[in-house]
Amino acid sequence: MKKKTMKIFWSVLGLISTGFGAAGVILPILPTTPFLLLAMFAFARSSRRLNEWFLGTKLYKKHLEGFVAGQGMTIRTKRTIILSVTAMMALGFILMANVPVGRIFLAAVWVGHFIYVAFIVKTNRMENETEAA
Repeated sequence: MKKKTMKIFWSVLGLISTGFGAAGVILPILPTTPFLLLAMFAFARSSRRLNEWFLGTKLYKKHLEGFVAGQGMTIRTKRTIILSVTAMMALGFILMANVPVGRIFLAAVWVGHFIYVAFIVKTNRMENETEAA
Protein backbone atom coordinates (compact mmCIF):
# COMPACT_ATOMS: atom_id res chain seq x y z
CA MET A 1 0.00 0.00 0.00
CA LYS A 2 2.80 2.43 0.90
CA LYS A 3 4.61 1.79 -2.40
CA LYS A 4 1.45 2.57 -4.40
CA THR A 5 0.88 5.76 -2.39
CA MET A 6 4.43 6.91 -3.10
CA LYS A 7 4.02 6.23 -6.83
CA ILE A 8 0.85 8.34 -6.82
CA PHE A 9 2.68 11.09 -4.89
CA TRP A 10 5.56 11.12 -7.41
CA SER A 11 3.14 11.09 -10.35
CA VAL A 12 1.16 14.05 -9.01
CA LEU A 13 4.33 15.96 -8.14
CA GLY A 14 5.65 15.31 -11.66
CA LEU A 15 2.46 16.52 -13.31
CA ILE A 16 2.32 19.66 -11.15
CA SER A 17 6.00 20.39 -11.82
CA THR A 18 5.48 19.87 -15.55
CA GLY A 19 2.58 22.33 -15.42
CA PHE A 20 4.67 24.95 -13.63
CA GLY A 21 7.55 24.33 -16.02
CA ALA A 22 5.26 24.80 -19.02
CA ALA A 23 3.87 27.99 -17.48
CA GLY A 24 7.45 29.15 -16.96
CA VAL A 25 8.02 29.08 -20.70
CA ILE A 26 5.39 31.82 -21.02
CA LEU A 27 5.69 33.63 -17.67
CA PRO A 28 9.17 35.02 -17.00
CA ILE A 29 8.67 34.96 -13.22
CA LEU A 30 8.47 31.14 -13.12
CA PRO A 31 11.73 29.26 -13.62
CA THR A 32 11.19 26.60 -16.29
CA THR A 33 14.26 24.41 -15.88
CA PRO A 34 14.11 23.72 -12.11
CA PHE A 35 10.47 22.67 -12.38
CA LEU A 36 11.25 20.40 -15.32
CA LEU A 37 14.19 18.87 -13.44
CA LEU A 38 11.85 18.18 -10.53
CA ALA A 39 9.31 16.67 -12.93
CA MET A 40 11.98 14.41 -14.44
CA PHE A 41 13.06 13.30 -10.96
CA ALA A 42 9.45 12.64 -9.90
CA PHE A 43 8.45 10.77 -13.06
CA ALA A 44 11.54 8.55 -12.81
CA ARG A 45 10.21 7.45 -9.42
CA SER A 46 6.56 7.17 -10.38
CA SER A 47 6.20 4.92 -13.41
CA ARG A 48 8.06 3.91 -16.53
CA ARG A 49 5.16 5.01 -18.73
CA LEU A 50 5.02 8.55 -17.29
CA ASN A 51 8.81 8.83 -17.43
CA GLU A 52 8.89 7.80 -21.10
CA TRP A 53 6.06 10.22 -21.86
CA PHE A 54 7.94 13.10 -20.19
CA LEU A 55 11.20 12.27 -21.97
CA GLY A 56 9.32 12.45 -25.28
CA THR A 57 7.78 15.90 -24.68
CA LYS A 58 8.98 19.03 -26.48
CA LEU A 59 9.49 20.67 -23.07
CA TYR A 60 12.04 18.06 -22.06
CA LYS A 61 13.78 18.00 -25.42
CA LYS A 62 14.08 21.78 -25.66
CA HIS A 63 15.00 22.62 -22.06
CA LEU A 64 16.67 19.58 -20.48
CA GLU A 65 17.87 17.02 -23.00
CA GLY A 66 21.22 18.70 -23.66
CA PHE A 67 21.85 19.29 -19.96
CA VAL A 68 21.03 15.70 -19.02
CA ALA A 69 23.21 14.40 -21.87
CA GLY A 70 26.15 16.39 -20.49
CA GLN A 71 26.14 18.97 -23.26
CA GLY A 72 25.39 21.80 -20.84
CA MET A 73 22.96 24.69 -21.17
CA THR A 74 22.77 27.58 -23.55
CA ILE A 75 23.67 31.03 -22.29
CA ARG A 76 20.03 32.01 -22.76
CA THR A 77 18.85 29.15 -20.53
CA LYS A 78 21.46 29.96 -17.90
CA ARG A 79 20.47 33.63 -17.94
CA THR A 80 16.78 32.75 -17.59
CA ILE A 81 17.45 30.43 -14.65
CA ILE A 82 19.65 32.94 -12.85
CA LEU A 83 17.25 35.84 -13.37
CA SER A 84 14.13 33.93 -12.33
CA VAL A 85 15.75 32.42 -9.24
CA THR A 86 17.18 35.83 -8.33
CA ALA A 87 13.71 37.39 -8.58
CA MET A 88 12.12 34.68 -6.41
CA MET A 89 14.91 34.85 -3.83
CA ALA A 90 14.74 38.65 -3.76
CA LEU A 91 11.03 38.41 -2.96
CA GLY A 92 11.80 35.99 -0.13
CA PHE A 93 14.60 38.27 1.05
CA ILE A 94 12.24 41.26 1.18
CA LEU A 95 9.56 39.29 3.01
CA MET A 96 12.11 38.14 5.60
CA ALA A 97 12.89 41.67 6.76
CA ASN A 98 12.54 40.60 10.41
CA VAL A 99 14.31 37.25 10.02
CA PRO A 100 18.06 37.87 9.66
CA VAL A 101 18.94 34.16 9.78
CA GLY A 102 16.50 33.51 6.94
CA ARG A 103 18.06 36.31 4.91
CA ILE A 104 21.54 34.88 5.49
CA PHE A 105 20.34 31.44 4.44
CA LEU A 106 18.66 32.79 1.28
CA ALA A 107 21.76 34.80 0.37
CA ALA A 108 23.98 31.72 0.79
CA VAL A 109 21.65 29.58 -1.32
CA TRP A 110 21.52 32.29 -4.00
CA VAL A 111 25.34 32.56 -4.13
CA GLY A 112 25.65 28.76 -4.38
CA HIS A 113 23.02 28.65 -7.10
CA PHE A 114 24.69 31.45 -9.06
CA ILE A 115 28.13 29.83 -8.85
CA TYR A 116 26.75 26.43 -9.89
CA VAL A 117 24.75 27.66 -12.89
CA ALA A 118 27.20 30.32 -14.08
CA PHE A 119 30.50 28.50 -13.59
CA ILE A 120 29.98 24.76 -13.03
CA VAL A 121 27.24 23.86 -15.53
CA LYS A 122 28.84 23.58 -18.95
CA THR A 123 27.84 26.25 -21.47
CA ASN A 124 26.65 24.87 -24.79
CA ARG A 125 28.04 27.47 -27.20
CA MET A 126 27.25 25.52 -30.38
CA GLU A 127 23.51 25.86 -29.83
CA ASN A 128 23.93 29.57 -29.06
CA GLU A 129 25.62 30.10 -32.42
CA THR A 130 22.67 28.34 -34.07
CA GLU A 131 20.20 30.60 -32.20
CA ALA A 132 22.03 33.72 -33.35
CA ALA A 133 22.03 32.65 -37.00
